[in-house]
Amino acid sequence: MPKSRIRKKKDAAFHAPEKKESTKLDMGGRRWVAPLMLAMFVIGLAWIVLFYVTQAELPVAALGNWNIVVGFGFIAVGFVVSTQWK
Repeated sequence: MPKSRIRKKKDAAFHAPEKKESTKLDMGGRRWVAPLMLAMFVIGLAWIVLFYVTQAELPVAALGNWNIVVGFGFIAVGFVVSTQWK
C-alpha cells in the first residue's frame, strides 16, 4: 500500500481567525403560537371526545355527526397555526 504524502507547512506562525460579532436575531415575538396551537389541539380533541361520550347530545346536538367535522376543524386550525412557529 502506498504511503500518503506529508504536507509541508508554508508559515510556521499560527494566525487565529478574527472574531465576528454575533448578531441577535429577532424572532418576531411569536410567543403566542405554541399556546394557541396546543389550545386548538386540545379543544378539537375535547370536542370529539365529548361528542362520543355523551352519545351525540353535546356539544351541539343540532349539528349531529357534523360535530366530528367541527372537532377536526379545530385540530386543522392548530396545524395551520403551527406553521407560524419559528
